[in-house]
Amino acid sequence: MRVLLVEDDIDLCASLAAAMESKDIVVDYAYDGKTGLNLVEENEYEVIVLDINLPQVNGIEVCRRIREELGKQTPIIMLTARADIEDKLSSFDVGADDYLVKPFDILELLARLSILSKRKVSDTNILKVGDLEFDQKSMRISREGKSIDLNSSCRKLLSVLMKKSPEVVSKQSLEYALWGDDSPEAEVLKIHIHNLRQKIDKPFSKEYLKTVRGAGYQLIDE
Repeated sequence: MRVLLVEDDIDLCASLAAAMESKDIVVDYAYDGKTGLNLVEENEYEVIVLDINLPQVNGIEVCRRIREELGKQTPIIMLTARADIEDKLSSFDVGADDYLVKPFDILELLARLSILSKRKVSDTNILKVGDLEFDQKSMRISREGKSIDLNSSCRKLLSVLMKKSPEVVSKQSLEYALWGDDSPEAEVLKIHIHNLRQKIDKPFSKEYLKTVRGAGYQLIDE
C-alpha cells in the first residue's frame, strides 16, 4: 500500500510514518498543503491522510482541490485536533471519506487505512450524466456517441458540474474552479456557460444544463 501523509507536526508525522512503514506501507509525506497537492498531482496513492490545520493551504481546501481540480477519488482520512462538528461537515462536504480527532490510537488509523485501501471504486475517470460522458483520462467528451469538442475552460466547468450532479453548483464555486481568487467580471462566467450549453445541449433534444436563479447552475438528467 502507498499512502500520502500530510501533517505539519514533524514529530507526529515521523511517528505515524514509522508505524505505517512497520506494516510495510510505503509513505510519502509533506508538511504543508501546497506540497501535498503537488505530490497528489504527480503520484498515485491508495489512501491520503490529511491534517486540517496546515500551512499555506489548509486541509479542507486541499481535499476540495483533489476532488474538483485534480479529479482524483483517492480515499482521504482527515486529521484534526478539533472535534467541532463544523469541521466534520466541511470535510465530508468537500469529499473526505473518514475523520479522526487527535489524539487517536495508531492502531485505529492503521485499521482505517486497511479498510479504505480495499474500497472498490468504479472507473472514476468516466463521468456520466444521462447519455453525456466525459472521460477525464483521454479528455474525450461525447453525447449520444457523438464527440464534443470543448475548450479548456468549458471542460473544467463541465467536470465540476458532472461531479456535483445533480446538485446545484454556485456561481462562486464555478468561478473559483476557473480562476481561483482572481475571478473576472461575472459576465465572463455567463459567456462560458452559454458556450458550454451550445455544445452539450443545443444539438440534442434534451437539456441537461439548468440555470437555477439566485443559486447557480445544475447539470441533471430529469
